[in-house]
Amino acid sequence: MKAKFTPIASALGLVAGMLISAGAHANDTIKIAIAGPFTGAVTQYGAMVKEGVDTAVEMINASGGVLGKQLETVVMDDGCEPKQGPVVANRVVNDGINYVVGHVCSGATIAATNIYDSEGVLMISPSATAPAVTDGKNYEMIFRTIGRDDQQGPAAADFIINTIKPQAVAVLHDKQSYGQGIASAVRAELEKAGVKVAMFEGINAGDSDYSAVITKVRGSGADFVYYGGYHPEMGLLLRQGAEQGLKVKFMGPEGVGNPDINAIAGASVDGMLVTLPADFTQDPANADIVKAFQDKKRDPGGAFQLTAFSATTAIAEGIKGAGADDPAKVAQWLHANSVNTPIGELSWDEQGDLKNFRFDIFTWKQDGSKEVYK
Repeated sequence: MKAKFTPIASALGLVAGMLISAGAHANDTIKIAIAGPFTGAVTQYGAMVKEGVDTAVEMINASGGVLGKQLETVVMDDGCEPKQGPVVANRVVNDGINYVVGHVCSGATIAATNIYDSEGVLMISPSATAPAVTDGKNYEMIFRTIGRDDQQGPAAADFIINTIKPQAVAVLHDKQSYGQGIASAVRAELEKAGVKVAMFEGINAGDSDYSAVITKVRGSGADFVYYGGYHPEMGLLLRQGAEQGLKVKFMGPEGVGNPDINAIAGASVDGMLVTLPADFTQDPANADIVKAFQDKKRDPGGAFQLTAFSATTAIAEGIKGAGADDPAKVAQWLHANSVNTPIGELSWDEQGDLKNFRFDIFTWKQDGSKEVYK
C-alpha cells in the first residue's frame, strides 16, 4: 500500500496535540458516507443504497458495533451528476470521513475516485458498473460489490444470442459513461456472434420525446431492442414505442430495473427484460437479513439494497480484520481476504473489482414485480 499524505494533513499534524481534547468526541463513532443521488431523476437508486447501508449498520450496531464503536452514516447527495462527484468527494475528505458506500452512478463515481484514492478514503460502490471506474487507474482504495459492464453486457448478449435469437438488434444508449459503456459491450458481443446490429444510436437523457429514434428503429428492421441507461428514458421508449405500434421486445441493464418505470411506461413495461444481480433474498441463509429489511418496511429485493448491505459488511469486516480504524490498512486487508456477505463470498482483484459476480435475466411485470426468466 502506498502511503497517503497531503499538505493539509501534514500541517494539521503540527497542531494535533492541541485539538485532541476538543475533538475526542469525533472518535466515538466510525462514520460511513452514503454517496449517491438523493435529488434528481434517479433518486430511487440512492434510496435503494441507503436502505441497504442503513439495515447493515443497524444490525452491526445492535451486535456491538466494530472494535467497540458504533457505525454512523452521513448522506451525501451527488444527484447522479459527474460534476458533483468531486464536490462530494472533497466534502467527505474535509469532514474527516474515512469510508464511503457509493457513489451510485458510474459517471459521478469515475469523477470522485481519484480524490478518494489520493486522500486515503476507502470507497466501495454497490452499483457503479462502468469498467472505467477502475481500469488502468492503479487505485488501492477503490472497490465494488457489483459486477462490471463487461460482465453484465456479455451476460445480456449471451441471452439475446442463444435465447431470443433475433434477426437484427437495435442497440440504444443514453450517451453517458454507464449507458453507452454497457451498450457498447452488448454490441461487441452480438457482432462477434454474427448477430446483425441494425443500429447503434444515442438519445439525450432527460428528453421527453423519443419518437424520432423509435421511427428509426421501426425502419431498421430490428426485431429486438437493447437499451443502455436508466429507467426514466427506458419507460418513455417503451410507452412511445407502443404508441407507435413498435411490437418488439426491449431489454436493459440494472439501471432500468426500478419500480418507478411502471408509472412512466404503463402497460407497455410488461415483459421488459432486465439484467440484475441474482436475487439473494431467496437464500435461506439470508432470512434474518430479509426480515430486518421487512421489519423497517424496506425492500431487500431491489437492484442495489443487498449490494449496498454487502459493501457496508465489507467495510466493517475489513476494520475488524485490520484491527484498526485505518482505511489504508482496511483496503490492504480487503485486497488479501474474502468477506462473507448476503450476495456470497466476495473477494477482489488488485484493482478492486470482484473476482466473480452473477447477473441473472429477469422479466419485469406490469405490477412492478419481477421474476427470473424461464
